[in-house]
Amino acid sequence: MLVADLRMLLREFAGRRAQPTAMVIDSRTLQSTPESGARAGYDGAKRRKGSKVHAAVDTLGHLLALHVTAASEQDRARVGELARQVQEITGDQVQLAWVDQGYTGEAAAASAEQHGIELEVVKHTEAKRGFVLLPRRWVVERSFAWAARFRRLARDYERLAATLGSFHFLACACLMLASLFKVLGAG
Repeated sequence: MLVADLRMLLREFAGRRAQPTAMVIDSRTLQSTPESGARAGYDGAKRRKGSKVHAAVDTLGHLLALHVTAASEQDRARVGELARQVQEITGDQVQLAWVDQGYTGEAAAASAEQHGIELEVVKHTEAKRGFVLLPRRWVVERSFAWAARFRRLARDYERLAATLGSFHFLACACLMLASLFKVLGAG
């Protein structure tokens, strides 16, 4: 519960409610290593063999829920699991989830709706090449960038998916502790 407690403290210090009412969902593919090889799948969109980390963060970028699968797993297939975890952690407070176009479709929307969450797909306003900063969605991308700064999370070095997920929560706790120390003026 350390991560949940830190998240609530940081949200209150930022002038927000302790529990979020909105979240952002996305996934990140980590390249496999010989240790993770049995779990690895091929992500055709990223052209990479590895594991996929599906994450839900609040609007400040703090980790709410996480699920690790093979990279071949579709993003929309994990919406229900993430929604269930988030509602369990927040006490059914989350009502809205911003997602990218990988989460379109009736099945993803229905999975979220079962847990009382409305999916809102954030789309490009027009076809563009290269990196485009999308409203609301940049928060989860920033969270992935923060996690990637931890050497152990640069690739999938873990034999078990649960270990990889635990390292993400540990990295998140370290980042939130550093933020808390800054807020309290100790850092």
